[in-house]
Amino acid sequence: MVAAGSGVRLGAGAPKAFVGLDAHTILRHALEHVFAGPLAQVIVVAPAERAGDALTEAHAAAGERRDLVGVVTGGATRQASVAAGLAAVWPDVDYVLVHDAARALTPPAVFARVIDALEDGHDAVLPVLPVIDTIKRVEGGAVVEAVDRASLAAAQTPQGFRRSVLDAAYADASADHTDDAALVQAAGVAVWTVPGAEQAFKITTPADLDRARLLLGAGAASVSSERGGAIVPRVGIGTDVHAFGGDGVLWLAGLEWPGEQALHGHSDGDAVAHAIVDAVLAAAGLGDIGTHFGTDQPEYAGVHAGAFLARTRALVEDAGYAIGNVSVQVQANRPRFAARRAEAEAVLSAALGAPVAVSATTTDGLGFTGSGEGVAAFAIAVVAPR
Repeated sequence: MVAAGSGVRLGAGAPKAFVGLDAHTILRHALEHVFAGPLAQVIVVAPAERAGDALTEAHAAAGERRDLVGVVTGGATRQASVAAGLAAVWPDVDYVLVHDAARALTPPAVFARVIDALEDGHDAVLPVLPVIDTIKRVEGGAVVEAVDRASLAAAQTPQGFRRSVLDAAYADASADHTDDAALVQAAGVAVWTVPGAEQAFKITTPADLDRARLLLGAGAASVSSERGGAIVPRVGIGTDVHAFGGDGVLWLAGLEWPGEQALHGHSDGDAVAHAIVDAVLAAAGLGDIGTHFGTDQPEYAGVHAGAFLARTRALVEDAGYAIGNVSVQVQANRPRFAARRAEAEAVLSAALGAPVAVSATTTDGLGFTGSGEGVAAFAIAVVAPR
């Protein structure tokens, strides 16, 4: 799964595969279609700076089949990226399918057709669609002639190959090619075709992204107001609890509270900040705090609210959403928020890049918060497509 492209033409300010498409990223949608087809090892080729996010998306799509997933870093060109992915394929694999994450809605049936053709004895298989537009050859802005479209076809992915054939083609490659079928054909191997699918179009421009969102039933939320559509917000809910008993000083709502008992947690135990993160990620369809800031990530040990909220904001914006506002309520006997509420709201809002309202209450002695054992926080966040 090639997902290392920069996505410049898409203009989303993030690598294309990590741009939001309905409730998930383009990459997540592509992976879910892969896992809906014949089970196989899946190697995602991602930009170095997004390898961790790619693994998170792959694990989420794989579910219980995480053992099938791997992530490698892409190269300077598509061909170099595919070579990196090919090097990570298990030695006993006989067939390799190379798929572009940008073709995120490719139906599982296309994968099955490619595999069937390989099992029928073909060394290289390419899904195609017939060209339906009138094609002209143009030079210097002038039409030279019409091109007979009867013999033309539009290439799609996944492109499938016998493993030995693809390995040999990459080992002998002396020039860059636009796709793997062209590379293999240049090595003298015949390429067979199977029917592709209209849904397997490549998401390259903002118009393509709108088309994909419409196909997923998210048209109202993805068409901009200047084109006559209404922008529909998305709402997420987050909760977090932490017990008193941590080391050092209490950190809560992004503030240090001298003289108060610390909360126990992997980071600083800031239940308020963590509830906000959960709510914002849920609203954008990006999982939860454990997905991106789990205990298996030591870089977040002891980290305070600012780092969590800034990273959450980046994840949400990369997915194509803007944070509208967040409301969070703290349930605890201590600390007393009244005197520092405005300060907490300012710190949290600055880190998240969106208004955060904080309220506080007690539970009249009921439950673990009422007995002073810990703190609970509940947040609601609103995001909308940018």
